Amino acid sequence: MIIVMGREVTDEQIGAVVKKLEAAGLKANISRGIERTVIGAIGDERQLSEEMFTPLPGVESAMHIAKQYKIVSRESHKQNTIIDIAGVPLGGNQVQIIGGPCSVETQEQMDLSAKFVKEAGCRLMRGGAFKPRTSPYAFQGHGVEGLDIFRKAADKFKLPIVTELMDARQLDAFIEYDVDVIQIGTRNMQNFDLLKEVGRINKPVILKRGMSATISEWLMAAEYIAAGGNHNIIFCERGIRTFETAYRNVLDVTAIPVLKKETHLPVIVDPSHAGGKAWMVPALSQAAIAAGADGLLIEMHPSPCDAWCDADQALTPDELKKLMGTLGAIAGAIGRTL
Repeated sequence: MIIVMGREVTDEQIGAVVKKLEAAGLKANISRGIERTVIGAIGDERQLSEEMFTPLPGVESAMHIAKQYKIVSRESHKQNTIIDIAGVPLGGNQVQIIGGPCSVETQEQMDLSAKFVKEAGCRLMRGGAFKPRTSPYAFQGHGVEGLDIFRKAADKFKLPIVTELMDARQLDAFIEYDVDVIQIGTRNMQNFDLLKEVGRINKPVILKRGMSATISEWLMAAEYIAAGGNHNIIFCERGIRTFETAYRNVLDVTAIPVLKKETHLPVIVDPSHAGGKAWMVPALSQAAIAAGADGLLIEMHPSPCDAWCDADQALTPDELKKLMGTLGAIAGAIGRTL
């Protein structure tokens, strides 16, 4: 951190800043210029905040020069991290497509979904047992019963499962049903108590970007999980909220290369929630793979017209199979496989 002092700063004011740094266990480097005096903090600055110094007399501004997210940063780990999900690698040369319905509805629906996901060539399956909905009157998911249905369907086709955790009190059930990947949804990206809880277990975690979250806020949220000891984190871009109303969310393709530069962890994209319409999903999926995404989270329903939630954005089994072929060609063009 550097603290910039005002033009009329006194030795007493500089001494107060130095004293505060030393009290925090850091050393101070004082650089006196013609216009300004700059004090540099030497040591672990993670414990410092800008607000610790800006109220002090003579301080003009304070700013971090080191990244606050240490564990998830590319600086701490130069090579890409590959996360093993029940034998399926995510983050390496092979791009992974996670297919399945928005919500767990019936055993028959999930059995068919698992069959079609497998036939399309996907190696992982998605499905919501607990559903965060905008309306309190909309279908909220079957809960623990949904986990049981999902597990039975996926096991028939040896598919690892991805499902959303909304409350730390549900974590025991997720462990009981051996959920392979725990998803933290958009609305919970900064639910720090929940992030701390999944940080204490050894399960891969998909962390979706908040509706209006900056890249820095997203990375810091991941650091909460990593600080607890769980480094198996997967970032998921799902579109951000802007002024545009022509589609559900704005897919921030730029976030993919930016994250790849900032973090060693895998980055995937949810084109279904970004566009909100099934006809948009292929184009958004193709753009995401071309931009370097390590995987996609795609909604597919055996009969989209009969889906209990998000029917408009679900692909049919045939559409998913066709898309897989296109995505394979794009992956090959950039030196990757599907």
